[in-house]
Amino acid sequence: MKIIIVGATGTLGKRVAEAFAQKHEIIRVGNTKGDVQADITNEASIKNMFEQIGTFDALISTSGKGPFVPASKMTGEVFKDGLLDKLLGQVNLVLIGQHYINKGGSFTLTSGILAEHPVAAGAALSAINGGLNAFALAAAPELENGIRINVISPNVVEDSPAYFDAFPGEIPVTMEKVVKAYEKSVLGIVTGQVIKVY
Repeated sequence: MKIIIVGATGTLGKRVAEAFAQKHEIIRVGNTKGDVQADITNEASIKNMFEQIGTFDALISTSGKGPFVPASKMTGEVFKDGLLDKLLGQVNLVLIGQHYINKGGSFTLTSGILAEHPVAAGAALSAINGGLNAFALAAAPELENGIRINVISPNVVEDSPAYFDAFPGEIPVTMEKVVKAYEKSVLGIVTGQVIKVY
């Protein structure tokens, strides 16, 4: 399979790319690094990425940022930055990518545990993650040509110790377990699913 991994140079993306590269052709996409560069907050940049790559069989996105700001100090502008990046950025990968993906292909996006288990200063990310989960659920029946879509929703991962304190009471999940969730989405048959890793 020809698999695009957006966010392939990040903590999660790097491990996912390593796993799929053993048996598949991988195109690593990063904001400033990788085989191809793309800014997911810019629709023209996303379209240019697909034009460069051409047809493909699967796209995995481990990309997207959102603000960690207490609700009492949150502004609409800061909130919007996260919506444009992690939420709309990943949604646009699907909306634009559906015109380039091969029949029977798949999209796998990344949300996170905060959609269901909020933490302090995480309201924006909770909303963003919940939005991604709902999008996959609703878009799945409408995608044509047997195209599937799923979202991986991981807990804080073992390779991100800087975030452990922000997730009190949570046990960090192993990278191996998270990678297996991406494999289930890409190599399996499920669609419209939020695959939780926590």
